[in-house]
Amino acid sequence: MAPNMTTSAGCAGDTGAALPPPRDLSAIFVPAMRIHKKSAFKSVMGDPTSTMINMAGGVPHPNTFPILQLQAKVVSPTSRQDKALSPSTANLVLDKSQKNRSTESLDELLQYGAGSGVDSYCDFLKKYTQIVHNPRYADWGVIASCGNTDAIGKAVSLFCEAGDSLLVEKWTFPGALSSLVAAKVQPLAVEMDGEGMDPESLDNICSRWAGPKPLRAMYLVPTGQNPTGATMSLERRRKIYAVACKHNLAIIEDDPYYFLQFAPFSTGRSLENAVGAAGLLDVDSGEQQQVDPLVPSLLSLDTEGRVIRLDSFSKILAPNLRCGWITAPSYILDKLQILNESTILQPSGLAQGLISKLLNDTWGLEGWNQHLRNLRATYTFRRNVFVRMVDLHVAGLVDYVLPSAGMFLWMKVNLGPDAAAAMPRLLETMKKCGVMMAPGAPFCSSGSSGSNSSSSDCYLRAAFALVDVAMFEPALKRLAQAIVAIRETADYPSAVQNTHTCTVPNAMQKGLLSPAPGKMTISS
Repeated sequence: MAPNMTTSAGCAGDTGAALPPPRDLSAIFVPAMRIHKKSAFKSVMGDPTSTMINMAGGVPHPNTFPILQLQAKVVSPTSRQDKALSPSTANLVLDKSQKNRSTESLDELLQYGAGSGVDSYCDFLKKYTQIVHNPRYADWGVIASCGNTDAIGKAVSLFCEAGDSLLVEKWTFPGALSSLVAAKVQPLAVEMDGEGMDPESLDNICSRWAGPKPLRAMYLVPTGQNPTGATMSLERRRKIYAVACKHNLAIIEDDPYYFLQFAPFSTGRSLENAVGAAGLLDVDSGEQQQVDPLVPSLLSLDTEGRVIRLDSFSKILAPNLRCGWITAPSYILDKLQILNESTILQPSGLAQGLISKLLNDTWGLEGWNQHLRNLRATYTFRRNVFVRMVDLHVAGLVDYVLPSAGMFLWMKVNLGPDAAAAMPRLLETMKKCGVMMAPGAPFCSSGSSGSNSSSSDCYLRAAFALVDVAMFEPALKRLAQAIVAIRETADYPSAVQNTHTCTVPNAMQKGLLSPAPGKMTISS
């Protein structure tokens, strides 16, 4: 087991005893899913034998595939102490017809495949899930996904249909809310605190529910929650799981930030040392901190097989690989495979093959764990610098809860008694000042945000993952100027045009710093 990657503290480990079977949740599937079976064509064909001359499928001959070989040069993950040396690299090669050690040939990766995903890809992820989460029931597995946004819609469709309600955090991922709107499923907002979803609020809603259709499932982001940055403690996760068992709810555990849990907050180095005179960051000179073990996942607490866990490579390798994986009892994966085969068929075989080759052969388990440790150190450093600068430049103007995972700082903006009317003006002022942060309204699941929002909904989500660390300070100075301009005058237009000045840092004027290339958008 790699150091600092264990997660089963407080959970029963693999003692060798027979694990119990998962509880059958098919009774709370929506009616269509109870009878949803694989395509009639595949049912008739079954699995061809090795001696069968298979002329059934509309499958192209691999000799027509023009790609003979793919090569990629990748970084070899090293410890922070080793990074003083030139970064080492490794070559990753996929050949057309030759099996690439643990990974399939290009011909296999480029060909049609089952909705479960590429075998070597899923095999690695199942082994890694066993190591990290150690599921506590028998007959579970993993299936490939096109990332968590796609997986959310499929998981929700097992338990919710038009007219149903799904329990969600009050503030949540807009992509999930969009999926619910498309499916005509109503989000049912559960109150939150600094640790995310509140178990008492969840229990109260379920106990008093008098809606026309039963509640069957909940959706949550338990680690580095989007947008609030909240992370559930082990005790909070146990309480949420207990409520789910009490009310027979499935749990859709959306956890893309799980491996971005931070070391404790440090005020160690000065801001001047953290960001050099030229505004250029050397992440590897950051605090040398021992990161804590990861908080156990809901999956690792699950003894009944009611957690459908969604993982993604988007935040830990690269977003546009569009690859992730779902962990659940096998009978649930069978349904998800059918949904894959009726929509995407499976994620790109090339992307799965690239990841499989990287993790199985090029890096191996220890290289993968080292990569994740490096990510944790990098984002811990970014969080620390950003929070220090928040305290320096916008103290008293915003309130926040220190995030212990993820990419976001969720700030409540103190705009005074007429905050609801002031928030839209603040966003316009921020644009004029040259700083953009995501407003709270798109993340609200209760329908109370927007132009009629109350002062309690005046939030901003600041993402500290992409922007150069040297830009944290000018961004927060601009935010402070915008907030002060709104608080100090009711004459908004003249305040912006005549008295409010937003300056550009000298480093940017000299060309030493620049925003990230390309069109800047708010990523949810």
